[in-house]
Amino acid sequence: QVQLVESGGGLVQAGGSLRLSCAASGRTFSTAIMGWFRQAPGKEREFVAAIIRSGEITDYADSVKGRFTISRDNAKNAVYLQMNSLKPEDTALYYCAARAYSISTRGADYPNWGQGTQVTVSS
Repeated sequence: QVQLVESGGGLVQAGGSLRLSCAASGRTFSTAIMGWFRQAPGKEREFVAAIIRSGEITDYADSVKGRFTISRDNAKNAVYLQMNSLKPEDTALYYCAARAYSISTRGADYPNWGQGTQVTVSS
């Protein structure tokens, strides 16, 4: 079992920045792949970014490329999402997720999820 706890969400103006954090505990071998997903009201959950344990491979949704950066600190069992140049359409509940094997953009491939942290971007 893996426990994931997100933090760092909040209200920010368009063009601003936020840094989300996700702390993992439990069976950390199951956190080889860490990902961020988001879900806006009335919309389906969508992939944002993912990173492998070494940090050498990352993947991003086209909508956030060049604005968001995913990173991790394995010593702290943590993953981060630096979000710059935020837009109102980035408003969503952001979830941290973890899985044991290969990187994936499909939420269904991740068995471990946090409770989410709200990000609201005002125009």
